Amino acid sequence: MDFLQEQSVETTVAVAVAVAAVAAGGAFLLLRSRKPKGCLDPENFRKFKLVEKKQISHNVARFKFALPTPTSVLGLPIGQHISCRGQDATGEEVIKPYTPTTLDSDLGYFELVIKMYPQGRMSHHFREMKVGDYLSVKGPKGRFKYHVGQVRAFGMLAGGSGITPMFQVTFNPELYIAIDHATKRFISK
Repeated sequence: MDFLQEQSVETTVAVAVAVAAVAAGGAFLLLRSRKPKGCLDPENFRKFKLVEKKQISHNVARFKFALPTPTSVLGLPIGQHISCRGQDATGEEVIKPYTPTTLDSDLGYFELVIKMYPQGRMSHHFREMKVGDYLSVKGPKGRFKYHVGQVRAFGMLAGGSGITPMFQVTFNPELYIAIDHATKRFISK
């Protein structure tokens, strides 16, 4: 009888350990695979703080905006864009779409590379922004959604501001990419 009681205790302990291991493994996989909730709201503008502004050329600058926490993600699928709200030189509200050059896997921040035109209404807003200022953003916007592995090859043709949305797709290391480009100087006579 002692033999049966010992075996029952050992069996019970073994089953309890197995159940605990399966539960812990399942919880780990569930939490690891859960994508963080994005910071964007498609209906309402949210404010993001400018933490860095770097001039790239005479009319292009990179703007880095902080997300609420260092582990936050923007929540922008590849192929989507955001709407940015600012004020033109007369103080009138301007809303314009932009595509961040960062990926949704980048934690704690997003970046915009902006070409600023002399008469551009939203260009004025970005030109006047200083570190510590806030940008109002809402999104995601757009109908195109690309998922990694969705296709084997991509054909892309873009120019001007259309080049920025291509950055997110080209960061996929599994795609074969060939890039050709031209500048105004190259294509004008």
